[in-house]
Amino acid sequence: MSVFERSETDEFARGARALVIYPELPGRASVGPEARLAEAEGLALAIGLNVVQKKHFRVRSPRAVTLLGGGQVEEIAQIGRDLEVDLLIVDASLTAIQQRNLEERTGLKTIDRTGLILEIFGERAATAEGRLQVELAHLDYQAGRLVRSWTHLERQRGGFGFLGGPGETQIEADRRMIRDRMARLRRELEEVKRTRSLHRARRKRAPWPVIALVGYTNAGKSTLFNSLTRATVLAEDMLFATLDPTMREISLPGVEKAILSDTVGFVSDLPTQLVAAFRATLEEVISADIIVHVRDIPHSETDAQRDDVLQILRDLGVLDDEDAANQPRMLEVWNKIDLLDAEKREDMSALVQRNDDLLMISAQTGEGVDAFKAHLSALIAKGNLVRSVRLKASDGAALAWLHARGTINSQIVDDDLVTVEASLSCQLWGQFDKQFAQIED
Repeated sequence: MSVFERSETDEFARGARALVIYPELPGRASVGPEARLAEAEGLALAIGLNVVQKKHFRVRSPRAVTLLGGGQVEEIAQIGRDLEVDLLIVDASLTAIQQRNLEERTGLKTIDRTGLILEIFGERAATAEGRLQVELAHLDYQAGRLVRSWTHLERQRGGFGFLGGPGETQIEADRRMIRDRMARLRRELEEVKRTRSLHRARRKRAPWPVIALVGYTNAGKSTLFNSLTRATVLAEDMLFATLDPTMREISLPGVEKAILSDTVGFVSDLPTQLVAAFRATLEEVISADIIVHVRDIPHSETDAQRDDVLQILRDLGVLDDEDAANQPRMLEVWNKIDLLDAEKREDMSALVQRNDDLLMISAQTGEGVDAFKAHLSALIAKGNLVRSVRLKASDGAALAWLHARGTINSQIVDDDLVTVEASLSCQLWGQFDKQFAQIED
């Protein structure tokens, strides 16, 4: 059975009663414990689990054996017995030994944050590329755990197998086979990357700017994407509602054509395996002309979410604090303003008015979306070249071409000649020169 095939125990997994715990480690908290627990619950709900209780533990000195202290582990075991819990979700990264020991001492099947996110990604991947990426990330994550438990089939886990039963997935016979499979996946992803590069090169030859939407998961990127493109990308109040990237043409004032890309939402502590495996997908962000960072502005941890997104963009090489001049233009959009009270909204409006790279919108109601599109057009136009051209008044095709693709600053008619001052990108000017002849002085 491949890592993406369902097992007969999977239905039980989706309805499992789960206990979610957040061990707050010293010096590592970017958001408050309540927000972390709420996010972990959202991740569990996204995979169809039944969260029966959430609990926060403060860990002063992490234990190499179980991460948590002995008394805390016993408390978890007691909660599990009292509430008839099937699954323990630890909102932190566990080593293979810590995961095994927690399972033995609590009597609960245990997965950590990385395993839970991989489980979600494994279920949501819809394209061949997405499935390759998830399988590679899964094998990278599981390699050590599988090897350590090699002689115990009841400890084997596969894609969708974090939550399933014993022996759910047939695994490779040894380390070499795992490495070989990972090598094959990397080669296939390199081919995907090459194909994507060819598509990107064609877009570069065509003078169409690329705008990438990024942001924390559930910030409203897909809702905004649908509003701008009239697409039907899944947009629900659910973490990781969008996984595979989507690109559509977008119409902007004064711009012939632009490409809008919707990407997977980020989370804090995004597993390193996924950052590496999804680099090919997120290359659309790396090569974008404009990056739009969509923020869930009413969220209690919106500032921490912003920091997490920016850090992931740095990890991907999109942002470089030492080379800010050679980076895509970054625009920050404060979404869901319809959920703000009047006082909060007024305070934020004052901040936005003082910053050219801040906008306030509601993708749900459409408020501010037209202003956002106009702002994008202005950003694209900043890189344009202004030229004055002379044409025959009868050359309607050339005049229509300029009006359709550029911004006309002035147009003066002198007998049978027309002098047009227009603003277009360098690529568009190149196209114009190839297609139309100008009147020489």
